Amino acid sequence: MPVVERTITVDQSPETVWRFLADFTTTEEWDPPTVSTERISGDGGVGTTYHSVAKFRGRRTEVDYVVTDYVEGRRLRLRGDATGLEVVDTFTLEPTPAGGSQVTYEARFRRRVGPAPVDLPSMRRLGDFVAESLQESLEHLSA
Repeated sequence: MPVVERTITVDQSPETVWRFLADFTTTEEWDPPTVSTERISGDGGVGTTYHSVAKFRGRRTEVDYVVTDYVEGRRLRLRGDATGLEVVDTFTLEPTPAGGSQVTYEARFRRRVGPAPVDLPSMRRLGDFVAESLQESLEHLSA
């Protein structure tokens, strides 16, 4: 199962960062391939569902996510199902000694059927791009 993991550090407070990350519809702001994400059901906790539309390498992909793990202020994990692909996204938040936030983003991909929609080098580049975009978005949040 290919894995992309990146860790970023920002000066924003953990509370501010968590509010942003816990609302998965913000992917439109920080995940470059995402065209739209809407919450379908739930309050953001375990069992909440989201529908996301992304465009990657010229192809439109729809992904249905469900929150599988939610630890307030610390960890959010979602499992996404797309045609032929399962993705598990995990966000882990740690406070820094200076009052900022360290965020680790991990994406695990598992192909179910058919050709792989992305290859490992493409996923690594995408991981770098997503980390840069997420860091920029978090740095510009209002408290």
